[in-house]
Amino acid sequence: MADAVKNDSSIIIKNVRLAFPDLREAVQFEGKGPFSYKAVFLVQPGSDSDKAILAAIEKAAKAKWGEKATAILNQAKASGSQKFCYVDGNMKAYDGFAGNMALSTSRSQDDGAPLLIGRGGPTDILTPESGKPYGGCFVNAKVQVWAQDNQFGKAIRCTLVAVQFVRDGDAFSGSGPSNADGMETLESDGDDLV
Repeated sequence: MADAVKNDSSIIIKNVRLAFPDLREAVQFEGKGPFSYKAVFLVQPGSDSDKAILAAIEKAAKAKWGEKATAILNQAKASGSQKFCYVDGNMKAYDGFAGNMALSTSRSQDDGAPLLIGRGGPTDILTPESGKPYGGCFVNAKVQVWAQDNQFGKAIRCTLVAVQFVRDGDAFSGSGPSNADGMETLESDGDDLV
């Protein structure tokens, strides 16, 4: 099965590592501006997902800027992650970023939270109690790459649509998903446990 497939104007990237997930509660960027849901996906260079993202960036840029696309893309890339959603992870000093590309995504709070699903597909909705997805696990993600050209400038952005948990990975925060493995039912002896 391919690493990534195109679906309408979106792309689906597969088996990528999730970082900095704000998927259930919208947040502000550095405490300012509009609230949005966010996630970063770590993508192996040269993978099918990497190729799909690069193709989507080129397609969005050409559709928006035509002949000027290459020049504007180069300018956006030079501005770093503030104007370009797909950057070299080696430029970031975060756990797991080295050797990968980092795709920054967001979704406006007004559009609602992204769909979070398990391995069972679209009807396998993940609840907060599942502890999944979490930073460090591996996921598939549906995203939309688009070119921004407005009063805030020219940029390449990526909207988060859905995230599917694929498998566990070492949690970036140092703790994995919550579970009760190893815990047992205790008999009450009539004394309060304090």
